[in-house]
Amino acid sequence: YTELTTAIRTYQSITERITSSRKKIKQVKENLLSCKMLLHCKRDELRKLWIEGIEHKHVLNLLDEIENIKQVPQKLEQCMASKHYLTATDLLVSAVDSLEGPLLQVEGLSDLRLELHSKKVNMHLVLIDELHRHLYIKSTGWLGQKLREKGKTSAHPKDVSPSPLLDVSNFSTPRKFLEVSQYSTPGSTSGSVRELNIQDIKEDLDTDPEENSPMFMGILIKALAKLKKIPETVKAIKDRLEQELKQIVRRSTTQVADSSYQRGENLCQENQPRLLL
Repeated sequence: YTELTTAIRTYQSITERITSSRKKIKQVKENLLSCKMLLHCKRDELRKLWIEGIEHKHVLNLLDEIENIKQVPQKLEQCMASKHYLTATDLLVSAVDSLEGPLLQVEGLSDLRLELHSKKVNMHLVLIDELHRHLYIKSTGWLGQKLREKGKTSAHPKDVSPSPLLDVSNFSTPRKFLEVSQYSTPGSTSGSVRELNIQDIKEDLDTDPEENSPMFMGILIKALAKLKKIPETVKAIKDRLEQELKQIVRRSTTQVADSSYQRGENLCQENQPRLLL
């Protein structure tokens, strides 16, 4: 009897412990489910905040880009005034690409978009005019200067013989200047300008861009290439070739005539008899 009572009590104690453990396990399961739901909601909230942060960052970048583009017209005027056309072309092309790309749907930039398109067309015309000026005027202007200097120094008080004609065979023409070794690659035997890659041409904002006329023409060609206007440029050069050559002949004739007249005046003054007072 005593053993039976002990066994019953032991079984009852074990049953109570099992029941308590089941309740605890059920509570743990409920807590785990609650944590899972809470963690799931927290993850969605964090994802939402992350997406909002990306959107805000994108908006800030667009605002910075819009602010920079609004300053492009002023920067363009400064570059055009100093004739730094390559820098101006880079600014213009970059701004137009942005206005036709990420900022295409921004209605507030429509006027600026039209203005920059107009400036792009005008830039093309300005570059062609500058290229013609250096091809046909700057490249031949040095000859007129030489003729004028020759006319001034041809007459000498003790030498009234006719001065020799101006020898232009030894002058460094623009083409000869383009073929000097400064444009060749190290170790090469030829100094052809074709060895200079147009991608290697860079613009120095601290110097006069027209100081080196051949390099300036290279900058103009690179700027036209960035504008994708090389075919139009070639056509414009061909169309104006005859007219520009006639202008060169006309200017050269006038310069030679003026030089000859000045030389004659100097000779007459030197050969006049001196009057006794």
